[in-house]
Amino acid sequence: MASTARGESRPTRSRLEDSQIVDESGPQRDEAAPAGDEPQAVEDGAGTDRRGRRAGRKIAAAVKRADRRPRLVTTAQLVRRLLPGDSEYGDPLSTAGEEAPHAIGRRLSALSEERPSALGELGLGALQVWQSLSEAQGRGRGSRELAILFTDLVHFSRWALEAGDTAAIELLREVGRAIEPAVRDQNGKVVKRLGDGLMAVFDEPTPAVRAALDARERLETIEVEGFRPRLRAGVHVGRPRRLGGDYLGVDVNTAARVGAAADGGEVLVSGPACERLEAGGFELKKRRRFKASGTPADLEVYVVEAAAGG
Repeated sequence: MASTARGESRPTRSRLEDSQIVDESGPQRDEAAPAGDEPQAVEDGAGTDRRGRRAGRKIAAAVKRADRRPRLVTTAQLVRRLLPGDSEYGDPLSTAGEEAPHAIGRRLSALSEERPSALGELGLGALQVWQSLSEAQGRGRGSRELAILFTDLVHFSRWALEAGDTAAIELLREVGRAIEPAVRDQNGKVVKRLGDGLMAVFDEPTPAVRAALDARERLETIEVEGFRPRLRAGVHVGRPRRLGGDYLGVDVNTAARVGAAADGGEVLVSGPACERLEAGGFELKKRRRFKASGTPADLEVYVVEAAAGG
């Protein structure tokens, strides 16, 4: 009986030890359980990102389709007509300048020609409003009077034909280095270069005339292959319309005609410009004959020189 009791006690201890092992290992599995959830969380996050990207692509595709709809493009064009400024902004004339809005306008216009776009039209509309505000602040049509200067070289084309391109380019570089500083010294702005001449604008006619006389004097030291350039120039005042980086209008045409009527070495000034010249600074002699198409029939012009001792 005693042996039986001892024999029965051994299994009891084994079962207790197994029970303890189970109890000790149980909590370890419970503590490790949360680590098993991390891959699932990563997968859920990646899935969310993929769904977000798909949704973004769908939205972008929908906007692109809507942007191309002819009806929406037409509506945007109609809106532009209601906005202040030039509703045709975007053509070569209005975007010919060097400022950032002109470059943007050229790009938008090119894209719109390739693929009509409502957003492109609205972008051009924003630029046309910018142009309108620029004009309202005195940089455009009708709100600011400017002096307009045109210059060119007498007999340059005939000489260049014989001298060739290399000599002609050398001369034009020398002339540019002489004339443009004369314009800048009088706070003028070169609007465009016209082969052997240029167009510039000034706030007043007095600095425009001074710039022309100074440029004429600076050219006296230039000679290329026996050719000594002679400047002729014309100054007029008016309210030209600024379009892009250029100025257009009747007053611009008049200034160009006045300049073309000058002889070699002459600076001509229109009557309206003479009335605004600084008193006592210049000597004026009226041209008896002046007729040029595209100018007022009663326009008078004067040969101008710096006053003696001026």
